[in-house]
Amino acid sequence: MDLLFAALTLILLAATGIPFLHIPHGSVRVFAFPRLQILAITLIVGALSIWLLDGNARNWIVAGLLIVAGVQAACIAQFLPLRPRQSKRYEGDPNGPNTVSIVSYNVKMSNRRYRDAVELIEREAPDLALFMEVDDGWAEALEPLGRTMPYVVAQPLDNSYGMILYSKLPLSDVRLANLVMEKVPSIIARVTLRSGHDFSLYCVHPEPPVPYADSSGRDAELIRVAELIEEDPLPAIVCGDLNDVAWSHTTRHFQRVSRLLDPRVGRGFYNTFDARYPLLRWPLDHLFHNARFDFIAMQRLEHIGSDHFPMLFKLALTRDAEDADYPEKANGDDLKENREIVEAAKDLDRDAIGTDWEK
Repeated sequence: MDLLFAALTLILLAATGIPFLHIPHGSVRVFAFPRLQILAITLIVGALSIWLLDGNARNWIVAGLLIVAGVQAACIAQFLPLRPRQSKRYEGDPNGPNTVSIVSYNVKMSNRRYRDAVELIEREAPDLALFMEVDDGWAEALEPLGRTMPYVVAQPLDNSYGMILYSKLPLSDVRLANLVMEKVPSIIARVTLRSGHDFSLYCVHPEPPVPYADSSGRDAELIRVAELIEEDPLPAIVCGDLNDVAWSHTTRHFQRVSRLLDPRVGRGFYNTFDARYPLLRWPLDHLFHNARFDFIAMQRLEHIGSDHFPMLFKLALTRDAEDADYPEKANGDDLKENREIVEAAKDLDRDAIGTDWEK
């Protein structure tokens, strides 16, 4: 019995420590995802060890489990209501001309509940609707949205990386860009609010990390977006399925470089994947915003066939960025890591991960 609990404790300690290795490979990155699940397992194993074991073995095992629980809790604590909120709440008219609402939805390409997706957008009536993993079938099915959302940027693909943006608000300076990998598009556009003010929108869906491959494509795409934002004179919003959890090193690194805020901090996890399995969920679908935006609302919408829940965000563009709780600023180590990630991505010679998962 002692050996069994000791082995479980060592496994949990390893799973806790591995994500702190700054190695751009899925075998490292994936361990950052199940922090909630590892914490839950640790608490269960800890309770059983106190009940079933005794002597020095129990003391060492419980000490190891306390380390695991402490580290995992510290990593996710910023998303609990006890933490000060990073995005300031908007005190003005929530439906004013300076507000914008966005639905972000990874539809899962093989999912064919087209009508449910259209009805969801018609019911929620966002200003912008971003769809990911869209193929030609999805592109055709979503066309009715054009009646009320006349501005459309579309690149349907059959490789699980197609993307379509519908908008009620005028779009300009539109770019469909493969920032790192071929056939992994991002949408970049200037959006004009009803107030007449503009902001930059970056819609992204990089590769997922998997244990058998590098994560250079995903990591480099997030860095490239962060660098574009740093150079952008307009306030920016980044939205989409980033294939990264909100508490990972990669996401925190992205925030330090871009200086964007996460509305989840201090408000909750809003786990969006996997919508099919309640015990295996983590936050993959994100929105990050410039400090000139204030937070109005955020909601996880109902499951309509995909392995992702749709997310609804609403923000207001304000005149200043006072009282923002900025993430740490990128330091020399961050900039060095940027260069290493970008250089590693230049050597990629493979198709994007997951291009055959939905076929």
